[in-house]
Amino acid sequence: MLTFIIRRILAGVVLLFVISALSFGLLYLDSANVARRILGQNATPEAVVQLTEKLGLNRPLVVQYWDWLTNALTGDLGRSWFNGQLVSVSLSGRIAVTLSIVIGTTLVSAIIAVILGVLAARRGGAVDGTVQVVSVLGFAIPGFLIALYLVLIFAINLQWFKATGYIPITESFTGWLSSVTLPIAALSLGAIAAVTQQVRGSMIDAMSRDYVRTLRARGLSSNSVVYKHALRNAGGPALAILAVQFIGLLGGAVIVEQVFALPGMGQLTVQAGVQNDIPVMMGLVVAYAVIVLIINLTIDLAQAALNPKVRLS
Repeated sequence: MLTFIIRRILAGVVLLFVISALSFGLLYLDSANVARRILGQNATPEAVVQLTEKLGLNRPLVVQYWDWLTNALTGDLGRSWFNGQLVSVSLSGRIAVTLSIVIGTTLVSAIIAVILGVLAARRGGAVDGTVQVVSVLGFAIPGFLIALYLVLIFAINLQWFKATGYIPITESFTGWLSSVTLPIAALSLGAIAAVTQQVRGSMIDAMSRDYVRTLRARGLSSNSVVYKHALRNAGGPALAILAVQFIGLLGGAVIVEQVFALPGMGQLTVQAGVQNDIPVMMGLVVAYAVIVLIINLTIDLAQAALNPKVRLS
């Protein structure tokens, strides 16, 4: 197991290096025009040259990346070109907001999807048909549209929640829960639909296997066969799709954070993109990559615990 973990960590480190190098190259490839985009099209050539030299954009790209990488390894991701704030400081206050939404959505969707998927696989008939219809609706309705309706119904009409804003969990747990409930609900429907379909398909496949018939012939209860054995074997594919959903939710959080005015990574991504704030954009790329790698490692470990054959892959 230790060898398996070390291999996964080393592969993640290599992938992180490749992602950072490619992203840096793409963002700084047109460095000659970066200063002009920042200053505007009416800037004088002298001002453009001066800013280019100030930002170090006149140096070779390899030298720029090496300086960034050596600083990043010590935790220094540079400073914003617009407000001078450390990128690491900008990210530290926003990662918790985005992760609150994404992790909350993942947990909610996983629990509900397992319940619905197992129920559809066991009961079939009208129950299965209803779950299928709900799943199709979850795929079809855009998350931002759900978010708008949730704000209209629960924040404006019923006034159960605030329409915008975020309260850190360190200040008030109930306030934090109130501020993330609607965003999590907006993102959950699509995630539930995807994971439910995977759980349902995996459960139907697992329950048709010979070992299930053998277990039932030995007198094991239906609940024991389903939840202790079949669900365990169906868990691998479900975990895989859950990891994909988590990564997709990071992108979906960009829109949801805009709708609910949440100060998360998605909002910062939009701001940095509009301003062409490359140091912040690089910091976001690294942060997203690290989060994805951690999630993938966690899913790999969970799958290895469910299926020892995964450790040998």
